[in-house]
Amino acid sequence: MTEALDLEDRRRPLKSAQAFRTISEAAEQLNVPQHVLRFWETKFPQLKPLKRGGGRRYYRPEDLALLKRISDLLYTQGYTIKGVQRLLGEGEPELPLGEPPEESALAEILAELDSISVALRRL
Repeated sequence: MTEALDLEDRRRPLKSAQAFRTISEAAEQLNVPQHVLRFWETKFPQLKPLKRGGGRRYYRPEDLALLKRISDLLYTQGYTIKGVQRLLGEGEPELPLGEPPEESALAEILAELDSISVALRRL
């Protein structure tokens, strides 16, 4: 089985970072199914891959960057589709990327919220 994967890797030459990607290459790079990319195209009007004859999609490097942002916001940071649409619609130049907040930071916030809750109950 690993031999089949090795043969597959050998067949695909490495593309430059500026090269356009097919939907299968983009999906593989983002680790999402192709139908998810098609769905995102319907939900995010900013995402407009180049379409050639027969409807074949080619994603530009800027399309891939947007797809990575959307994927990160949805799958890593836990945003909803509507939340990402709002962020993109507001024209945020720098969308939050990276890892979700650390557990210690979340624990501090929860402790503070608990103390506020106790104070409010006393009123």
